[in-house]
Amino acid sequence: MTKKEIEDVCTKLVTPIIDAGGFELVDVEYVKEGSSYYLRVYADKEGGINIDDCVDISRQLSPLLDEYDKEIKDAYILEVSSPGLLRPLKKDKDFERKLGSMLEIKLYKTLDGTKTKEFEAELESYDSHTITVLMDDDNTVVIDRSNIALVRPAIEF
Repeated sequence: MTKKEIEDVCTKLVTPIIDAGGFELVDVEYVKEGSSYYLRVYADKEGGINIDDCVDISRQLSPLLDEYDKEIKDAYILEVSSPGLLRPLKKDKDFERKLGSMLEIKLYKTLDGTKTKEFEAELESYDSHTITVLMDDDNTVVIDRSNIALVRPAIEF
């Protein structure tokens, strides 16, 4: 199975568990770090997810994934965790929650007329292809989502 196929199978298997528990599925990723593979499920809920929630999801998901052992050729470590406070914004509902908030943005390519690919700006709006942000100089900039390497909440002190 490819990386995407493994993530898709895991998403399909974990979604009913997530829904039944009243959680939100934030992301599923299958990555190699060093010599080990990790299948990570990031879940959240109102007020935050706790360790017992993660253990419960993991215990329900693990036997379902065991049925795919022959198709997933590499041994992996299953991790279920909170996405954390600085989780990247990926889905529309992530952007919806952060409207009016400051974001840390990292781009693949610089914006026209700028020399930087990393900056902070306030999220004004979004759609399926772009986000619109208010820069420090009070200029509004529309950024193509395909140019975004990372966008997450900015740390404000």
